[in-house]
Amino acid sequence: MAQHGGPQQRIFSPLRTALHRFAFILLILSAFGLMLLGKADTVLIERIRAASADLVSPVMNIVSRPAASINEITDKIYNLANLYEENERLRRENQQLLAWQQAARNLSYENERLRDLASYTSPPALNLVTSRVIADMGGAYAHNVMISAGSRDGVSKGQAVLSDEGLVGRVAEAGYQASRVLLITDINSRVPVVIESSRDRAFLSGDNTNRPLLTFLTADASVAPGDRVLTSGDGGAFPSGIPIGIVSSVSENAVRVSPMFRRHQLEYLRVANYGLHGILSETRIRQSRPADNANSTGLSPEIPVGVGIVPVEPAGNAQ
Repeated sequence: MAQHGGPQQRIFSPLRTALHRFAFILLILSAFGLMLLGKADTVLIERIRAASADLVSPVMNIVSRPAASINEITDKIYNLANLYEENERLRRENQQLLAWQQAARNLSYENERLRDLASYTSPPALNLVTSRVIADMGGAYAHNVMISAGSRDGVSKGQAVLSDEGLVGRVAEAGYQASRVLLITDINSRVPVVIESSRDRAFLSGDNTNRPLLTFLTADASVAPGDRVLTSGDGGAFPSGIPIGIVSSVSENAVRVSPMFRRHQLEYLRVANYGLHGILSETRIRQSRPADNANSTGLSPEIPVGVGIVPVEPAGNAQ
């Protein structure tokens, strides 16, 4: 004999059937109503959203803990699996470092003995001033930047300016708080250089492009793409051995060098005082001029004697 449900089943059974039939439509209407409510009262929706997040966050925190624990255990197992291999690698590196340490000690002792025998004089201490590039003063016809360091920081005209990779240029003008740096790519820049592999000497001449030229190379110079270019130390402007760039192209008409830096990526530079007078020293310029304004040669005092000009003797003194 079939059993009929109670009064509650007779009441809720039609409601359950209606919900099953119209559930999708009810969800769409609910979403549409929430959207209208959100447009009408944004403050209320934000409060509801914040309250919902506060209610759900503890549950999410509890649910996420097992996953975080599983990830942590997995990382520990992975680290334990690689621990032996890493330990062996560190042992090999430690042995190599000990061998290099012993070789460095031997070379250091030998270097000191050779310096004593040769009466070698150590170079002056290097003073560095780190500064930030505050303006790019250049354009299509000039490559200059301004740095936030001047004479108050020990910066003077002619000092070398370096980046992390190598030589950037030299200080062209030194103010009290700021200085102007002439980049090696500027058309007014000339730097004595040497090719690292062949030891051939030349001048790095800027031409307002990103790849300056190597000029005054000898006819039998051995230069190939990929050769490193260093300062030669000639002229007393920079010490020898500062990296400048890499030879990028070699042709019959020109040899171009790619500098170690990129102009538009310069942020922090170091002004290096090597204790050299340099080609831009005011004292050196004054010493190269004649002592008297009127001299026996009859030349202008602005032109040093012996710079491609031969003094002409008066006609009365001719033998």
